[in-house]
Amino acid sequence: MRLFGRKSDSTDPAEAIAAFWSWWDQARPQIDSCVEAEDPGALAELIGPAVTALHPSLVWEIAPGRMALNALVVSAANDPELRPLAPRWALAAPPAAAMWEFYPSRQANPRAADLTVEFGGREFGLDRLVVALRVPPGTARVNVTAYHPIFPDVDDDTRMEATLHALDWLLGEDEVARWIGEIVPAESEPIDALPAIHLPAVVADVAEGFKEEQWVLLEGRTATGGRLTAAARYPLRPVDFPLFDQHIAVTLPYAQADGDGQPTGASLDALRDFEERLTTRLAAHGSAVLTAYLSADGSRVLHVYADPAAAVPPVVEKIAGEWKEGRARVDVAEDPSWSAVAHFLT
Repeated sequence: MRLFGRKSDSTDPAEAIAAFWSWWDQARPQIDSCVEAEDPGALAELIGPAVTALHPSLVWEIAPGRMALNALVVSAANDPELRPLAPRWALAAPPAAAMWEFYPSRQANPRAADLTVEFGGREFGLDRLVVALRVPPGTARVNVTAYHPIFPDVDDDTRMEATLHALDWLLGEDEVARWIGEIVPAESEPIDALPAIHLPAVVADVAEGFKEEQWVLLEGRTATGGRLTAAARYPLRPVDFPLFDQHIAVTLPYAQADGDGQPTGASLDALRDFEERLTTRLAAHGSAVLTAYLSADGSRVLHVYADPAAAVPPVVEKIAGEWKEGRARVDVAEDPSWSAVAHFLT
């Protein structure tokens, strides 16, 4: 059986993923025996080094499966730089079977209300967790203040750890990333608290208002004081596009601009036509998305994110090559945290 050690940061993720699943195939009999023997220590010794070899910051756990008996979860734990690695690991997994299924994030537990675990040496049962919820007007987030009877007796880190685990059990890790905003573990019970088991219904109500694609228009100033206008998908969240970690920036100079450097007349029409053709091609390709665009000082920059395995840059370059109001530029970079559009993330 292959022995795993810590790999360098330069290791090809695809090679590391392939090595993991090769190891998994060899180690399955021993892993299954440890599960049947209910030996978590032996499982940690087996699986821990293999996950660390993928990346030292990944976390893992074995949970009850949805269809299979067990689920192996390997998660980036909200690390934006690691965001695409866990989904790629899960895509390369063997098909789910009676014994095992695989997930790149914690899944909601349908029996969450019955769970009792230990945090800070105290029993933490979700049946005693209550939450106060706030949905700021016009936002796509639910702010959560959580309270449990053990919270006055444990430290801040333990309170937060318990709250985050509870949210994952109630909603699933990805839904927490999508819909939960500020999280405050409280030492005293909020006066308007309700049982935490009602949180999924509140989140579902908020999500109902964002089923259709929406865009928000924004205005600001450049570093030199010029007027800047922008449009972005709303809500804009990397969790919705877990494999899209390649940033493609398209810069288009335009000929007709007003006194603030904003496009006008035929140039504005040309930009709208370009955006329509680009989004149509990206939709047909299925492996990229236009996330935002900004106009200032006589040029517009469009921000596309794509799956690097899908060869999207040549598609974008072909469309950009048809721009007639100046030389279009296409820049491609790795950006798993979506730092280029950080101001628009919601």
